[in-house]
Amino acid sequence: MRIAQVAPLFESVPPRMYGGTERVIYGLTEELVRRGHDVVLFASGDSETSARLEVCSEQGLRLSEARDHMAYTFRELGRVGRMAGEFDLIHNHIDYFAFPYARLLRTPLVSTTHGRLDTAEVVGVYEEFADVPLVSISNAQRAPLPGSNWLATVYNGIDVRHFTLRDRPGDYLAFLGRISPEKGPDRAVEIAEAVGMPLRIAAKVDPADQDYFATVITPLLAHAGVEYLGEIDETEKDEFLGNAYAYLFPIDWPEPFGITMVEAMACGTPVLAMAHGSVPEVVVDGETGFLCRSIAEMIEAVGRVPHIDRRACRRWVAERFSAERMTDGYEAVYRRVLAGATAA
Repeated sequence: MRIAQVAPLFESVPPRMYGGTERVIYGLTEELVRRGHDVVLFASGDSETSARLEVCSEQGLRLSEARDHMAYTFRELGRVGRMAGEFDLIHNHIDYFAFPYARLLRTPLVSTTHGRLDTAEVVGVYEEFADVPLVSISNAQRAPLPGSNWLATVYNGIDVRHFTLRDRPGDYLAFLGRISPEKGPDRAVEIAEAVGMPLRIAAKVDPADQDYFATVITPLLAHAGVEYLGEIDETEKDEFLGNAYAYLFPIDWPEPFGITMVEAMACGTPVLAMAHGSVPEVVVDGETGFLCRSIAEMIEAVGRVPHIDRRACRRWVAERFSAERMTDGYEAVYRRVLAGATAA
């Protein structure tokens, strides 16, 4: 198949540091190329890929001085539209910005929804484009949009080889990803202090969350046992997650997927998580971690971590959340979309 992968320009593919969506796109693209597909990746110029790269911005926009990110996205879409005849299928990862193309182009376009879908504004857009073929990254993600054209759920996958199984747990709790109220780093501090364990935080701070970081999180970093590492890269992430006693995921929002949970389990590290959104689809309660409904339950679950088999965590990821398994799912979607287009 001749496939276009249209990536967000906010980060490179793969991202240098934080960036779940771009890392997923990288894993999918590399596996599609390995399987013999002709793939063109539309992404930033500092991306690395075995596919043909169509450069749509000089570098990932988060680390650039560009002020109008949307201008680059529309340039990207313009290039995709101009080249559409070269592809059998276009796989869109930049959300609803590409939806009008789904009605205008002769080349079939399928979109993966990577973000939250429960806000009124987003629901309105998706209802307007209810005919656009969609792929969810969890079943829970679909809940706000039961009338949309869902083709499948394809769980995000990682390259399991990037993560090292460590049989023996470390002595600290880990929090990874993004500093924001919905991710719950303040709750992670509360849990660690309640059980008397060190907490290591490796996370980025977006401009929108600077006030929250300054007023809520910074004072907590002065607490004994709390260590803030900032953003870390893929190699550092392996060591950080693998050497942890447990991974804390104390979210307070309908998480669409939560790839950091998968990365932790790939290292053998159990996940203690609030059971919101996709979490019950990702973590097996009592086998790869614990699903909780309150901070009190998370605090209590810390004491049960030794009952989790770290090798079982790794096996679960290899069976269900590998890049190969993800690509199997998308190949099936592509075949379905192309069969429908041929019939039409």
